[in-house]
Amino acid sequence: MRARGRWLALFSSVLLIICLGIGRGQTNASEDDALALTGAKIYTSPTASPIANGVILVRNGKIASVGPAIAAELSKGAKKLDCSGFVIVAGFQNSHVHFTEDKWAGAGTQPAERLTKQFEEMLTRYGFTTAVDLGSFLANTVALRKRVESGEVRGPRILTAGAGLYPPNGAPFYIPDAIKPLLPEPATPADAARVVQSQIEGGADVIKLFTGSLFSRTEIKLMPADVTAAAVSAAHQQNLLVFSHPSNIGGLETAMNAGVDVLAHTTPISGNWDDPLIAKMIAHHMSLTPTLKLWLFEARKDDASPERAEKFAARGVAELGQYLRAGGQILFGTDVGYMTDYDVAEEYRLMSQAGLTPMQILASLTTAPAARFGESQTRGQIAAGMDADLVILSADPAIDANNLARVRYTVRHGQIIYTSPLN
Repeated sequence: MRARGRWLALFSSVLLIICLGIGRGQTNASEDDALALTGAKIYTSPTASPIANGVILVRNGKIASVGPAIAAELSKGAKKLDCSGFVIVAGFQNSHVHFTEDKWAGAGTQPAERLTKQFEEMLTRYGFTTAVDLGSFLANTVALRKRVESGEVRGPRILTAGAGLYPPNGAPFYIPDAIKPLLPEPATPADAARVVQSQIEGGADVIKLFTGSLFSRTEIKLMPADVTAAAVSAAHQQNLLVFSHPSNIGGLETAMNAGVDVLAHTTPISGNWDDPLIAKMIAHHMSLTPTLKLWLFEARKDDASPERAEKFAARGVAELGQYLRAGGQILFGTDVGYMTDYDVAEEYRLMSQAGLTPMQILASLTTAPAARFGESQTRGQIAAGMDADLVILSADPAIDANNLARVRYTVRHGQIIYTSPLN
C-alpha cells in the first residue's frame, strides 16, 4: 500500500509539473501574440466621448482591454505600435461592393501578394475590414474568401450574395451579353425559392434581388411581386438578409412589400421620395445604402457636364437626407467593383451634404452594419471581447468626415492588413 501511495504521489507531482508547464506555455504564447496600440485618441463608438492618450490591448484577434494609458497594464511580451497623434475607430464595413472585375478572375490560384495588393487598392487602404459583395461569380468569390480566411491573403472579411436574381428576361443592359444566359431569372415563386436555396448551398451569406432592373437606358423591368416575396421568404427562413437593387420607386415598393431588408441604392431616376413612402420604409425596418458617388460616376460616363452630373447626384443626396431625418438606418456603401474609381472621399462629401454629421457617417460604417447583421456583440465598437477590427486614422473624423479616408493602418483580427506608405 505504501509503495502504491509513493507511485501515486510521484504521478501526481509529474502531472502537476506538466500542467504548470502547459499553463506557462499558453501564457507566453498569449503574450507573444499580444499587440498594444498606444497613445491614440480612441472613439470606442460614434456616440461615446473619445479616450485621450488611450491604449488598446489585443490578444488572439480580440480586444482584451481599452482605456486611458495611465490605467493600462501591458504584458512584457506585447508588441507595441505607437499611435501617438493618431485616432482609432472600429473597423469599417462597405455594404456594397463587387468582385467582378477581370482582375479577380481565378481567385483560387492567383498569387497571394497580387490579391493582397488588389484588396489594398479597392478596400483595405480605406479601412474596410468587412465587405458585402452584392453580385459576383459565387464560386470564385468563395475561393477568394477562403484564401483570406486562411491568412494566405491579407484582406477584409467577405460576405457575398453571389449572383443576383433578376426579373424574367430582365438582365440589365450594362451586363455583357455573354454573361446574361448565366444569370438566374426566376419566373415563378418556386423557381425563386430554388435559386435562393442553390445560392445558400454554394456559400452565399446574403441574397440580392433586382426588383427593378435597368433593362435599357429608358426601360425598367420590375420583378414580379410573388417571385420577390418567395425569394425573400426563402432567404429569411435561413436568417439571411435580402438586398434590393430598386432602380425606381416601383422597384422600391416591390422590395418593401416583399420584406426586403436593405435597399442597395437610392433612386435618383425617380426624383425625391414623398413622406408616406418614407414612413412605409421606416415601418418595414428597411436600411438604406445610398451609393451617392455612383450617380456622379454614371453621369460622367455619359459625358455629362459637371453641373448636370452634380444635379443628378443631388437627387440621391436629397433622398438620403429625407431618410436620415425620418430616422432611417444608413449603411455605408459605394458599389466599387462595378464603379472603378475606389476613392471614398467623394462619398463622404456627398453624405455630409445630405446632412449626416461625421459621427453619423462613422455609425454607417461601424455600429449600424453590425446591428443590421445581428453582430453588435462582436463588432462595430471598441470594447473588451470584441473582434480586433480597427482603423487607425491620421486625423480626427469628428472635425471633418474626410478624415475617415486618411487611413494609416487597417487591422483585422489583431493583424495589420494595410499600412499606409506614408509610415
